[in-house]
Amino acid sequence: MKTRELEYDLPPALIAQHPVARRDESRLLLYERLSKRVHERRFAELPDVIGGALVVVNDTRVVPARIPIEAPKGEVLLLERLDEDGLWEGLARPTRRLKPGRRYGPVELLEHLGEGRWRLRLHGEPRGETPLPPYITEPLEDPGRYQTVYAREAGSAAAPTAGLHFTQELLDGLDVERVTLHVGLDTFRPVSVDDLAEHALHGERYDVSAEAWERISAAPRVLAVGTTTVRVLETLARGGPLTGRTDLFITPGFEFKRTDALLTNFHLPRSTLLALVMAFAGVEETRRLYRTAVEERFRFYSFGDAMLVL
Repeated sequence: MKTRELEYDLPPALIAQHPVARRDESRLLLYERLSKRVHERRFAELPDVIGGALVVVNDTRVVPARIPIEAPKGEVLLLERLDEDGLWEGLARPTRRLKPGRRYGPVELLEHLGEGRWRLRLHGEPRGETPLPPYITEPLEDPGRYQTVYAREAGSAAAPTAGLHFTQELLDGLDVERVTLHVGLDTFRPVSVDDLAEHALHGERYDVSAEAWERISAAPRVLAVGTTTVRVLETLARGGPLTGRTDLFITPGFEFKRTDALLTNFHLPRSTLLALVMAFAGVEETRRLYRTAVEERFRFYSFGDAMLVL
């Protein structure tokens, strides 16, 4: 697949800068793959349209990972905790003016790994700011709105945004199981090569309990909440261990073994997330859905509306 096939036109006004007042008030674009029918619903109506599917969520929690540094003026963005003694991988800028072996506030830079990535030691627990994506340019009044209501295991550099629409009341009416995948920036990093097959993922840590995987394996129908959940399910369905790292890159032509339905947000052009949605819904079908979403003024990206593919 050529990367240019992941491009589409999006008016900037459709990039959501703030979440809706109530999480489940967002709009839901519903696509039925068998009939190819498209409907619009409200997210609060989700239980009415998914039947008895087991809903699998990613319960990772976003770390307050954006740490400012004063001299030189810049910041460190924590990406992944490497051990329990404060060792992390992160992005630091301005990289060319930073020195290995130096301490910048609570951050001690150890080794430059290339492309702005550093192995570093954090003295103390992360106490930075919420790491909002760069396309959100307005301040977030409540940082809790960039966490899912079921977030539990701290470790992500970004939220699994399909889950931001759920309220506790909505969850209480569903059959829910949890997996954990700590989201790194690779999930959202734009594809810069011309051929999608040449794009490499660095991988992300995941963990699933034996009891959860037993339920998921036995479920007649599974709804994956978000692309990160899909990657965990499909990694395990191919014999992956219950705890590990996954660099599974899902592109059109992929055979899904444990994902029967997908709930997702609308993703950036030239992103691996859009490639995954195209693999599940179909390339031309996804393009049609995105054109419909633009025409009907759906809200895009992290704080935007949702799409359900059945």
